[in-house]
Amino acid sequence: MADILLYSAAVCPYCVAAKNFLKARGLDYREIRIDQDADARAEMMARAKRTSVPQIFINGTHVGGFDDMVALDRAGQFQSLLEQAP
Repeated sequence: MADILLYSAAVCPYCVAAKNFLKARGLDYREIRIDQDADARAEMMARAKRTSVPQIFINGTHVGGFDDMVALDRAGQFQSLLEQAP
């Protein structure tokens, strides 16, 4: 099973959309709330080089935000990313 990590915040419609997208596909994910943890926010910014949420990592690969994940899916590349070894 793929290792999916989602950095998120409570008041974030794109975070909700990303979680719904993953749930609809039956995928489990780990969520780290950066609005509750300054260290987690710093970690996300260091890894993703972005400040916005959500930031999504699949098997250690930075996917980007919700729109980026959906674009990968539409391009037919999302499933292959899930199948790659972490």
